[in-house]
Amino acid sequence: MSQYLFYFLAFVSIFSALLVVTAKNPIHSVLFLIVTFFAIAGQYIILNAQFLAIVHIIVYAGAIMVLFLFVLMLLNLNKETEPVKSYLMKGIGVLAGCLLALVMVAALHKSTMSPALGLPNEDIGLVGNLGKVLFKEYVVPFEVSSLLFLSAMIGAVMLGKRDPKIEPVNESTN
Repeated sequence: MSQYLFYFLAFVSIFSALLVVTAKNPIHSVLFLIVTFFAIAGQYIILNAQFLAIVHIIVYAGAIMVLFLFVLMLLNLNKETEPVKSYLMKGIGVLAGCLLALVMVAALHKSTMSPALGLPNEDIGLVGNLGKVLFKEYVVPFEVSSLLFLSAMIGAVMLGKRDPKIEPVNESTN
């Protein structure tokens, strides 16, 4: 059953990735990219990597896609402002894509694929196990990184704070 679900999610992710590239409307491209990210997160769940799936959804489908949508809305793209691409440039793009596909096939030609669903340790991607390893074996680096983030946050606040001794320059009086 999970093999069919994997093939379905693989089809959805590849099809929606193709729609990202071929969509005429950039908003539709971003929405198809969100579908691609959710399909990839579903594949992570099938591989028993729940933490990676949740982080993938939060970071990519949440934060970065919202940023993309804001940028596209601020750019206000329409057909009148888009430059016309010549057939030469389109042909070069197709040729570059075909060469990339050829390189990928050549690189993966001799690789061996292990069965994705036959993991030796079934609990390897669970959040509870990640927390146990993080707070038992790596607690000192985890705490040092939290102190680094705290010092960076304090530094950003101090750099952004205005000095009360410096008065703003008013150029209209000169």
